[in-house]
Amino acid sequence: MNIMDFNVKKLAADAGTFLSRAVQFTEEKLGQAEKTELDAHLENLLSKAECTKIWTEKIMKQTEVLLQPNPNARIEEFVYEKLDRKAPSRINNPELLGQYMIDAGTEFGPGTAYGNALIKCGETQKRIGTADRELIQTSALNFLTPLRNFIEGDYKTIAKERKLLQNKRLDLDAAKTRLKKAKAAETRASQLNSARLEGDNIMIWAEEVTKSEQELRITQSEFDRQAEITRLLLEGISSTHAHHLRCLNDFVEAQMTYYAQCYQYMLDLQKQLGSFPSNYCNNNQTSVAPVPSASPNVIGSSALTSTSGLVMTSPSNLIDLKESSGSRKARVLYDYDAANSSELSLLADEVITVFSVVGMDSDWLMGERGNQKGRVPITYLELLN
Repeated sequence: MNIMDFNVKKLAADAGTFLSRAVQFTEEKLGQAEKTELDAHLENLLSKAECTKIWTEKIMKQTEVLLQPNPNARIEEFVYEKLDRKAPSRINNPELLGQYMIDAGTEFGPGTAYGNALIKCGETQKRIGTADRELIQTSALNFLTPLRNFIEGDYKTIAKERKLLQNKRLDLDAAKTRLKKAKAAETRASQLNSARLEGDNIMIWAEEVTKSEQELRITQSEFDRQAEITRLLLEGISSTHAHHLRCLNDFVEAQMTYYAQCYQYMLDLQKQLGSFPSNYCNNNQTSVAPVPSASPNVIGSSALTSTSGLVMTSPSNLIDLKESSGSRKARVLYDYDAANSSELSLLADEVITVFSVVGMDSDWLMGERGNQKGRVPITYLELLN
């Protein structure tokens, strides 16, 4: 029974406090009550915290869009995160494109120009997909997670204490209003003509004034204490900015690594496609005038630029080699997979022996490695002195 009485009394007190705050807030909005203003330093800290929260949310959300453009995938990852479960691994767009290219190249035939090119492009796209996956993982860990922790952790604490400060201010201003009204009533009571009524009213309102003054001291103390707590939390925003700056550097470094990897992958792919033998060119491709090569030892002193922008080389000192009956050593520039049994597969940087055969296509030489022999494309070779 005592517990029930206590709960009822507490509920009534809470309801009275809520009503008092509501009345004070309404009268302030209507201009019928005075409002205690926060000091300029605290106001600036509150403004800085709110600004930090708004822009952190925008940067975080847009970074998520950048790393994962598919909104359905983002929603799925969000759901799994809230369920504290690991999201299933899914193939990304570069990996899917790469797999399609590899499958198409295998279907068309690795020995054909188009099929071989598709396979090489597909392998590069899959490597880019792997790099993209690493970028997302690194950015999520080192950039997005700290930003989200601030929004869902530190700022929620700040917002909670700020709300408490607002309530304490309303309580303080309500106490000021009650004291002001009590003093005004006491003054009016002292002006009554009847001595009896005067004494009764003065005593009643004097007690009310004393009670209001005591309440004002309590609410002022609670307001000052809450203002100090809020100020200490808000001053931590500067440390938050410093932390987010370090996270931003980590994000930039992750992007730099990703773009450097992509550039290197595409550069290697361009070299592979650009060094295809000229008979791999399609009949409907057009070319421009030959441009001399910068390296005199590389077989192929001119470059043919196709409509696709791929550079293809043609022989320079091939005439000397074809007119002589001897052989030369050559370094292999790029890997080459033999299209049939008449050709010799090559590995980059290996050294083989090459020589010409009467009647052979001008874009090919005969290569020899130990007891293995077969045709090799000249644009994959660099003659050694």
